[in-house]
Amino acid sequence: MKNLLYLIGLWAIICTGAPAAMASSHREAPLISTDPLADNTDVYAFKSPVNKENIVLIANYIPFEHPAGGPNWYSFGENIRYEIHVDNNAGTPGADVIYRFTFKKMNEDPSTFFLIRLGKENLKTTYTCERSTDGGHSFSTIVSNGIVPPPNIGPRSIKSTPVGLGSEYNTLVDKAIMTASTGEKIFAGPVDDPFFVDLGGIFDLGNVRKSGARDGVAKFNCHSIVIEVPVSTLQKSHKTVAEASNILDPDYVIGVYASSSRRKITTLYGGGDVGYDGDWVQVSRLGMPLTNEAVIPIGMKDKWNATSPANDLQFAKYFTNPELALYMDDSQFGGAVPGLAALRIQSKSLGSFDFRNGKMGLYGLKGNPALDGTALSEAAFGSVLLPDATSPRAVDILPIFYTGVPNLPPYQLATGKAGNPLAAGKPFIHNFLPTLGDWLRLNMAVPATPRNDPKFSSLGLVQAAALGLTDPAYNGNKDLQWIPNMDGFPNGRRLEDDVSTIELQAVGGVVLAAIGLWYDDFVPGTSTTPVTPNLVNVLSFNAGVTKNDTTLKGNFPYLQNPWPGFRGPGYEGPAPGGMEPLAVTIENFDCLTGGFMFGHTGGIPGNPVEYSAAGVVNGVWGTSVSRMVESELFKDANSSGVLWLKARYVGDPSSEVTMKFDFRAYCGSKTLRQGAPEAEESSTSLKAVVMGNPSTTDEVVIEIRGAAGKAVRLDLANSKGQVIGQQNIGKAVANERRVVKLNSQPGIYYLRVMTADDRYTVKILRR
Repeated sequence: MKNLLYLIGLWAIICTGAPAAMASSHREAPLISTDPLADNTDVYAFKSPVNKENIVLIANYIPFEHPAGGPNWYSFGENIRYEIHVDNNAGTPGADVIYRFTFKKMNEDPSTFFLIRLGKENLKTTYTCERSTDGGHSFSTIVSNGIVPPPNIGPRSIKSTPVGLGSEYNTLVDKAIMTASTGEKIFAGPVDDPFFVDLGGIFDLGNVRKSGARDGVAKFNCHSIVIEVPVSTLQKSHKTVAEASNILDPDYVIGVYASSSRRKITTLYGGGDVGYDGDWVQVSRLGMPLTNEAVIPIGMKDKWNATSPANDLQFAKYFTNPELALYMDDSQFGGAVPGLAALRIQSKSLGSFDFRNGKMGLYGLKGNPALDGTALSEAAFGSVLLPDATSPRAVDILPIFYTGVPNLPPYQLATGKAGNPLAAGKPFIHNFLPTLGDWLRLNMAVPATPRNDPKFSSLGLVQAAALGLTDPAYNGNKDLQWIPNMDGFPNGRRLEDDVSTIELQAVGGVVLAAIGLWYDDFVPGTSTTPVTPNLVNVLSFNAGVTKNDTTLKGNFPYLQNPWPGFRGPGYEGPAPGGMEPLAVTIENFDCLTGGFMFGHTGGIPGNPVEYSAAGVVNGVWGTSVSRMVESELFKDANSSGVLWLKARYVGDPSSEVTMKFDFRAYCGSKTLRQGAPEAEESSTSLKAVVMGNPSTTDEVVIEIRGAAGKAVRLDLANSKGQVIGQQNIGKAVANERRVVKLNSQPGIYYLRVMTADDRYTVKILRR
């Protein structure tokens, strides 16, 4: 028997006498901060911006992953269950749909200390995804041996051949996108951490910086699980969006939270062996952002982490009288926190209603017939929303976090209320799921706001409310209509949503103002507009950092690739003295010859720069700026038109920067001297017709003509000319129809149809 050194019931202390649930975000709770592999950082749930019938669920783990955190790089943990829970029915206890992920690792070359060497990968991670649709009573496997991309270590490990994997990192990400047997699209792997917040300012006693704010998670990575799933899979009656009664259909509300679980007992043996035994214990959970960071006090964080959402009402007092509100009240500590000076909670809204901590709020109306027909009546939810005379924020902060908001008075925009906040107004939200616990709630019937819409805003529902109150396109009547950003936080959470600003504005009373409980400087009968200086102060307030430090992808998995370790976490920041970072450019591209000029912007003045690019004549590193695309690449219609242009300070690999340039897209097929034709015509009648080109889906229908009675082969190639799919037809009919599956990524594909004596190629555009 091995020498037993320690027997540790790692989580047993937490679980004794309390439900086994841990919650976390970015290291905000003492116990889970010691177990980063199991630590939730963020949860997102939003309408797919490219498919109105899909929902995107994202659960991120492992906070503050330094990109150069080797040699023991970050990864999902073994012996951990990572789960995403979805509740679609308040009448059933707990989650109705659960996705469970478990990970395993293997070493392909244990003789080296490098993670990647000679095309082999150590700690190579794969996963199994199981799904339950009966509340966790049974699970079925929907993905086995799912691929997790390796960490983005650097160019030799990832791109080089034969010393590394010989691949662009984007290609590794594409290969890791799995399609489940039940239709979901799934990705699990390292990504840029999309969260943004000035941690150094806010947690310095509310020192919100208007200038000089710094994103505390900029250039850090995390590990993400991304699922794109049809609405009909999550809707309680399996209905599609097309079947919804309207854009606020109450039957389409879901709640989402993510968790991780470990075995109850960890045993440390000699020789580095570890044993895991006992029941699974949930050690982390996260639904609404910043709950445990900025609402639950430090003395209760671990208890909150040890509680399941079903038992969250014991913490309701922290929502009905949130601590942050004390710093937005000059009669308390508001004067001591100048960073929040723009946020001052209503103390005499409409001359009567005081929403500061410990005050009555709307409780004085309890039992008044004026509440009949509203959510505040005792026949509705008055007992929860108006519990006593000292819980003023039970009417707004509590429902945002614990129940969602119903499409009932007074929770409608002041538009059309004629000054009476209890009257019916303009509907703008219904994500009501009264489970009385911390879930991120989303109404799946609400259309997504296009990311290129000029009215798209990271302020989510706050901006939707502002538009509904002030924009002539929406404030002319109190009828239900789609307003941009109705799909934003706290109706779900998009990757772009500035949740820190939104939640601070909400504590500052902006939701109360939106429904007609205006700020103190509005005087009924005197003020000409409710858009008073106090309201303007709140709407113009931000938490210092308002967007992520890098871009997002327009398509699945939406998150950006992880920052590479080779360049370090700050390589894209400004150079000393406020200079712009080095960037490579291309100038004067000649669409007739393929000649072009390298250039660069930014960087250290006087430092010489050299350039290189694959697929370019004399493409090795050199200071010459005049180059030309290789003739074979330029003339080959089926080759990629993409060049990866590189620049760096002479002899300094650590300064290398890259730029992607698609010369075919730049020039257009008609202007290229040897450009690709739309199709290779032949002297015979062989032809292929695409039913729907360009395509907005992963599949297209192809009709093959002129091949009756012949054997046919179909080769599908990507824009680089790499064959990514094949089909063989033994004996084609006169008008043979076949379904061809494209990759999920947008771009150009080439389908080549071949018989023994002929061929035909057609170009397909996937949007």
